[in-house]
Amino acid sequence: MAREPYVARSWLDRLWASIADRGGEWVDIPDASPLDQVCRLALDLLSGRGEASGAALARELLGRYRRLGDADRRAFQRFLAEGFAPEPEPLRQAAAEYVQDPTPERAMRLAELAEPPRQELLRRINMGPGGTSTLVGMRSELLGALRTEPGLQPLESDLRHLLGSWFNRGFLELRRIDWDSPAASLEKLIAYEAVHEIKGWEDLRRRLQRDRRCFAFFHPALPGEPLIFVEVALVEGMAGAVEPLLAAPVPDASAVDRADSAIFYSINNCQYGLRGISFGNFLIKQVVEELRAELPNLSCFATLSPVPGFRRWLESRLDGEASP
Repeated sequence: MAREPYVARSWLDRLWASIADRGGEWVDIPDASPLDQVCRLALDLLSGRGEASGAALARELLGRYRRLGDADRRAFQRFLAEGFAPEPEPLRQAAAEYVQDPTPERAMRLAELAEPPRQELLRRINMGPGGTSTLVGMRSELLGALRTEPGLQPLESDLRHLLGSWFNRGFLELRRIDWDSPAASLEKLIAYEAVHEIKGWEDLRRRLQRDRRCFAFFHPALPGEPLIFVEVALVEGMAGAVEPLLAAPVPDASAVDRADSAIFYSINNCQYGLRGISFGNFLIKQVVEELRAELPNLSCFATLSPVPGFRRWLESRLDGEASP
């Protein structure tokens, strides 16, 4: 059964949990199947008022959703995807009024009516402890199912829209990871490295030595869970291949002072449920600034990452130039 990874509770989770405790008396659990209970809680959550009762409902819904079996989880996802759409008639009328007289007020009204109630429901689900992690996990499951169940697309699209807002650059924290970082973070590097496999703890130790750097983005709603990380080698001159970098012995202490190039040789997205939400460009740009501040001698910043289609493009250009 697919499950989102366990993450430590953030301060935000603890805040919503305390609010949920005060609102627990308003939660009425119907006598029904586990799936029907979760669906009923979703309807109550969307129609309810008040942060305390909403947080309590969200906590109850999340706990019961996590305990559902695979088939019931998928059924609940269909329930969310097939319902909670905008009301067509008010939307049609607002669109006609805007076309007739495109004022800012009518544009705002049209945008308000065009937003699916599903998005507000997802926002309220996110109030519960661990809500963000669960919704990231839900989108991960949806991405794996869309090819065979395209009807889930409305839910996936709304999740992508909301997660893109919740995980924008302003909420991300850049951290350097080194050998003194918590063991849990180091284990995640080994688990999430998908470009150049980390072959155990000694291999990881080598990648975190004095002539190496590793930086990651974190988010307060997923404490301890890297979203994306990049590995950098500090060398003299431009590197031509990854293998020599990975096999190089640990240099002497002065190697970092002599380094004039930073080679970005591996970048890894860690959360499949956040696929399509851009972190890489922001990460690389900020790491460049961090390295420049720490090591003023660096003058070259390069990547050894492959460029898909580059060889085919280059060969076509060369063939074109060679043609009479």
